[in-house]
Amino acid sequence: MTKTTDTVGDPPYLRIVAAIRRRISDGELAPGDRVPSTRQIAGEWGVALATATKALTTLRLEGLVVARPRIGTVVAGTAPAAPPRRRPSPVPDPEQELSLDRIVRTAIDIADTEGLSALSMRGVAARLGVSAMSPYRYVPSKDDLILLMADTAFGEESYPANAPEEWRSRIELGARTLWTLYRKHPWLAQIGSLTRPLLVPNLMVHGEWVLRALDGHGLDPTKLFDIHVLLYSHVQGLAVHLEMEAHAAAATGQSEDQWMDSRTPALQELVESGRFPTFTKVVGAFEDGYDLRLDALFEFGLKALLDGLTSIVEGQEVAT
Repeated sequence: MTKTTDTVGDPPYLRIVAAIRRRISDGELAPGDRVPSTRQIAGEWGVALATATKALTTLRLEGLVVARPRIGTVVAGTAPAAPPRRRPSPVPDPEQELSLDRIVRTAIDIADTEGLSALSMRGVAARLGVSAMSPYRYVPSKDDLILLMADTAFGEESYPANAPEEWRSRIELGARTLWTLYRKHPWLAQIGSLTRPLLVPNLMVHGEWVLRALDGHGLDPTKLFDIHVLLYSHVQGLAVHLEMEAHAAAATGQSEDQWMDSRTPALQELVESGRFPTFTKVVGAFEDGYDLRLDALFEFGLKALLDGLTSIVEGQEVAT
């Protein structure tokens, strides 16, 4: 008979630890299987990301789970063995294999899967299986690491040597390339602002592409750069919500639709107040509610911006 322990009075993180420990002991999670990430834990148990992180840390300290680079946190133990080799290779030393590139790539993987708020130098070290201070031999601080992460992520997309001839096509390609990167790495939009921009080379590559598309049309430098900033703000401004929604979903345990459903009484109160007749009319026209589609909004806004900028860039008035 399996002995169970009452965890009702324990802190939330210990109840999570007990539940995952039980899954491991019951065989639901086998050696090598991935355990829930911090975001998954936050969503499943309805706790904050910090609590979820504390639970995973406790499981690591107990030796029940280990961090695997590019994989995540998995159940400790021996996975199904491969056929023995005649000359087995020695087990590599994580400290000797450590490099700046591995640190940066591991940090990106953590930010991609668990959010930028879950990133720490200690967490990167744990994922790599090295001592907590080892990453500091390669990068001085978390802030410096984030800059390296951003530069690496922005460098994952490039542009063709033969650029489209028409300025609008070039800008569309540049904007969609940035949007693709923000979609791939939602945290990217959180680490720079228009007033304090990221000065990393691989982000400058994208800026240079847009500036070259606008150059040569007789625009004075201020107007040219204003257009560049406006276009970038459209992409980055929408992309900010990608990471915010992922964080909110993890923290509340509710999807976007579930959250909106839970706010139905508040919405109904606004509609029935009679103070917002246009809002009431528009909202009432939706059969199944308004579907917020960031990809569609990105394309719609890009087209509207470029339509409006055409007369400025090409130096002619739009026909009325």
